[in-house]
Amino acid sequence: MLTYPNLPTRSLDLGVGNYGPQAGLSSEVFGAADLLRSVTGPTDADKPMIIELAVAAMEELIRMAQSGEPLWIPSSDINCGELLCEEEYSRIFPRGIGPKPLGLKSEASRESAVVIMNHVNLVEILMDVNQWTNVFASIVSRAVTLEVLSTGVAGNYNGALQVMTAEFQVPSPLVPTRENYYIRYCKQHSDGTWAVVDVSLDNLRPSSISRCRRRPSGCLIQELPNGYSKVTWIEHVEIDDRAVHSIYKPLVNSGLAFGAKRWVATLDRQCERLASLMANNISAGDVGVISSPEGRKSMLKLAERMVMSFCTGVGASTAHTWTTLSGSGADDVRVMTRKSMDDPGRPPGIVLSAATSFWLPVPPKRVFDFLRDENSRSEWDILSNGGLVQEMAHIANGRDPGNSVSLLRVNSANSSQSNMLILQESSTDSTGSYVIYAPVDIVAMNVVLSGGDPDYVALLPSGFAILPDGPTDPTVGINPEVGSGGSLLTVAFQILVDSVPTAKLSLGSVATVNSLIKCTVERIKGAVLCDVA
Repeated sequence: MLTYPNLPTRSLDLGVGNYGPQAGLSSEVFGAADLLRSVTGPTDADKPMIIELAVAAMEELIRMAQSGEPLWIPSSDINCGELLCEEEYSRIFPRGIGPKPLGLKSEASRESAVVIMNHVNLVEILMDVNQWTNVFASIVSRAVTLEVLSTGVAGNYNGALQVMTAEFQVPSPLVPTRENYYIRYCKQHSDGTWAVVDVSLDNLRPSSISRCRRRPSGCLIQELPNGYSKVTWIEHVEIDDRAVHSIYKPLVNSGLAFGAKRWVATLDRQCERLASLMANNISAGDVGVISSPEGRKSMLKLAERMVMSFCTGVGASTAHTWTTLSGSGADDVRVMTRKSMDDPGRPPGIVLSAATSFWLPVPPKRVFDFLRDENSRSEWDILSNGGLVQEMAHIANGRDPGNSVSLLRVNSANSSQSNMLILQESSTDSTGSYVIYAPVDIVAMNVVLSGGDPDYVALLPSGFAILPDGPTDPTVGINPEVGSGGSLLTVAFQILVDSVPTAKLSLGSVATVNSLIKCTVERIKGAVLCDVA
């Protein structure tokens, strides 16, 4: 039976750009998160209403998960699953959290999957804010439990009720994040099924104009034999999405950006990663310099921290202050600086982060395979200086051959430079792919490979998020207006521009990073587009 490991508390300054060392995701709120800091728990007078709302939301979630037509109508697009009939929804659930506010549009989706994790661990992940933000790092940029109104029955989360606030993201600075203030309620039903439901509490926030409301959303978890679970996920929100950049609109409108399909695909992929982390045997897919299960585990944990660090800082989170350089097009480069001090997991000094997103008329799988392949790395990686890249170690951590952690050595063409090691994780599911990497110190890496503590290896992750440009329609050619087969690529770099944290940032270093990212983008376009031509 698979047990869930104790993940490290996710520190919010891990990403491409928070300021200063932050506490983990506890009630000590973070950096520039003024909105989350200003939100307080409910008053005692509100609590009976909250309990009533939670019970009604749970009933609604169960019905939404178990109903077929006419509430859910099959979609003609295989990527979008089913569509919610809003008239039928209003008829069945007339009360809820009130009518949809003017200016907001509805998004509703449902998805099911069998995942390699038992129901007890799944419930714990959903109800423990630190585990939840770890597992869904690519979707949840920040979250806080403001108040626990009930811890549930002793020994498990049955009946647990908590007030939370969270920010949800897409890995691109071109898609605004979505912030919600809501309750999360967990219940075990008489048939043994567990359910966890969220519902917005915006009506308790005076004078706040909500851009996003969560109608009852969440999941049902059914226990299956051998430590597996069947998960049925509902996402139902009302959103003002006018600020989404036009190249991301088809993706967001299809539900692939924030909908149930993305949550379930992410959960399935994370369960796979955790299962491989817990495996004590070294599989035939693992090759290279890793000789012990301890070394394998340490390297996977280091890669996990690297991925969380990348995800926390690549989106448009309000905790970050991005500055846009040049022009007004979609492919602007956005930069921010952060001082890094007293953090053993990050090199000290001034870190400059830069990110840009753009459209490519090439399928996501082709872009992913090109970027993760060490043999084509010299075609885009300016910092590897045209050197030969060799894979020294490889850990397969998923069913798809694209899911792996590698240790790469760059044998520089310039012999005066020391040989460099790069830790890389590539990860793919049906809603998106990532290639994330960080230069690592040879001495520190040797400690990790022998099973040492990976938390003291300094990392500055860079990498790529590759998303489909919308639902694919096999009857239509590639067309950026519809979203049919192309890719949305986000490139994000972190560069240590000065090893003295108190130094002043020079305009020269900003210009260098700007030209580095633009040159990388041009090289990627040149390489993948010439294959298509």
